[in-house]
Amino acid sequence: MLRFHFSAEDLARTRVAAAPHALWEIAASLHRFQTPAGRWAYAHWYRTARERLREAGLESAVRQILLPLYPRASYWPDFLTPLEGAAGLEAGLKAILATPPAQVTAELAALARIRRVPAHLARLPEKESRTELVSVLRAYHRTVIEPHEEWMHEGVHTERVRLARHSLDGGTEGLLGGLGPGVRWQHPRLEIGTYPTEHDIRLQGRGLLLIPSYFCWKGPVSLADPALPPVLAYSMHHEQPRPAAGSPSLEVLLGRARAKVLRATAAGATTTEAAHRAGATTTEAAHRAGVTPATATHHTTALRDAGLITSHRHGNTVIHTLTLLGATMLSRNVREASPGAEG
Repeated sequence: MLRFHFSAEDLARTRVAAAPHALWEIAASLHRFQTPAGRWAYAHWYRTARERLREAGLESAVRQILLPLYPRASYWPDFLTPLEGAAGLEAGLKAILATPPAQVTAELAALARIRRVPAHLARLPEKESRTELVSVLRAYHRTVIEPHEEWMHEGVHTERVRLARHSLDGGTEGLLGGLGPGVRWQHPRLEIGTYPTEHDIRLQGRGLLLIPSYFCWKGPVSLADPALPPVLAYSMHHEQPRPAAGSPSLEVLLGRARAKVLRATAAGATTTEAAHRAGATTTEAAHRAGVTPATATHHTTALRDAGLITSHRHGNTVIHTLTLLGATMLSRNVREASPGAEG
């Protein structure tokens, strides 16, 4: 079990990351390659990630450098997920390069007590070896994380809105009590019962940074060294799609013409993420839906007000794309309508 011990000052200093933490997302995404657990939630990413790594010539580097450093459900070195990464990938990579060699040596020794560390990774205390590691991390992020950043940012935004409601209703304790299954607020402690080791972290006025993570699945994760700035990376809420039997169709919810326009913005997309990114101009949406451009404009305005699409001007045209809510709503409706669709 992992326990964070709070004082009144720690409650006042607890905050939620404003954006995805690139290095925590790298770590958690590497864990997705190591287990089938929760793969349904990342199917749209997993299907393309291996292909992109192969095309970029990164398969060997991932296998020989990254996977040994980031074992799933186990200890991995704290220096790989520095707090500075909250300011962006490059800030985090710079912090990895600046890690004192003594810290790198000690953390690799801790990893070696659990599993064998390849000889070439034992040289990471040396600046040159860490420079190579940083290059691999940057290339990995560019290849399989960066293409999904918009999706991840929207997820973090949605999670912050959700937690803000808990905070408005119950203050910081309400926020801590709303982090999801497996995380329990028991004043003055935050407890993670599924943690693989017994670990107590006394915050001592430092507060806690909560990091909603797109690729973290189920169990929250923290740093091993209690002397480091306290953080808790935890999974954003992935709910397995289970459309309720007999739930209303898009036509019933939105009206026939408006449902057609919503579908038109994702025409040809084959996954929820593709639908989220597909997009259509007002003229294209009108053509696909079989309505006039003026009617399409009326419906896209209503869909945008409902939070189902966003609209961006590009030159003389306006491009409409589904939000995560719109893409999920459309995807769930399609699954329910399909004979033999799984829940």
